[in-house]
Amino acid sequence: MQAMPGQVTAAMEAGRKLDLAVPPRVTHIVVSGMGGSAAGGDVVRAAVSAVLRVPLLVCRDYRLPGFLDSSTLVFASSYSGNTEETLSAYEQARAAGAAIICLTSGGRLASLAAEHRQPLLRLPAGLPPRAALGYSTVLLLSALTAMNLVPDMTGPLRETAELLARLAARYRPETAEADNPAKRIARALSGRLVAVYASSANLEPAAVRWRGQIEENAKNLAFHHLVPEMNHNELVGWELPPQLLANIAVVFLQDPGDHPQVQRRFGLMAEMLARKAGVLQQVWSEGESLLARIFSVICLGDFVSLYLAFLNSVDPTPVTVIEALKDRLGAP
Repeated sequence: MQAMPGQVTAAMEAGRKLDLAVPPRVTHIVVSGMGGSAAGGDVVRAAVSAVLRVPLLVCRDYRLPGFLDSSTLVFASSYSGNTEETLSAYEQARAAGAAIICLTSGGRLASLAAEHRQPLLRLPAGLPPRAALGYSTVLLLSALTAMNLVPDMTGPLRETAELLARLAARYRPETAEADNPAKRIARALSGRLVAVYASSANLEPAAVRWRGQIEENAKNLAFHHLVPEMNHNELVGWELPPQLLANIAVVFLQDPGDHPQVQRRFGLMAEMLARKAGVLQQVWSEGESLLARIFSVICLGDFVSLYLAFLNSVDPTPVTVIEALKDRLGAP
């Protein structure tokens, strides 16, 4: 987590050197990936939604949408290069004649990119996929910029790197709990099921990241939903069973750019859920650009998940059950 500012800066430098041919016509962009390898696509989609000139879809599956054709730009993203869902989607994209850019540290995907002479955005090896978010996000963004699909993002990227450096210092282990919001939130979440709520417009990628990091790092079950959609279904579920609800920790992820009615909804939800949940924490984004604000919330969540892992007495790095499932899937 403390390395993320350096990741953003390093990826910016690499992104400036990209020389990508622009397809004659791009009508859709698809980022194909799973887990941490898809997270960069989530951040990019949210951060540039207001200026992106064509639709961008993040696809987490073996199959890609049926609209794929030669006017579709597909980013095949797999940190290891061996993710079976992404390799399946890659073959579908290639069969459809889509333009493909591969994002990986190596493996089968890198070999396919070389074999078919497709652009390869190389990620540094040796990290858990979820720990490469700074690299993957900025390289995706740089590729879209190089292809003139989004405006230059140098300003927001610089702001993001500088803000992340300040936040990493604020949340570092050496900072006492009284002055460390990440430690205080982790303490509040300890021993509880965690519910993360954010606005669908701006902080959806942060909500997905909080849930995933709490689950992978702290080995602690969590779920997330989005406002306002959550107010049309899940809010009703906060009735029963009361003994379970009392052991849920709710985290609101809020952004100054949220729609005014969404901000009102969070206020009303706080009144409703405070009487039912065991804990309610409110987190506000920091920064000027939307990219920086998204990363500010992600940074806090990453540190929270590490401190929660400490409180849960677990090693945050291994994801043994995922590897066991992959082994069984690969067996005859």
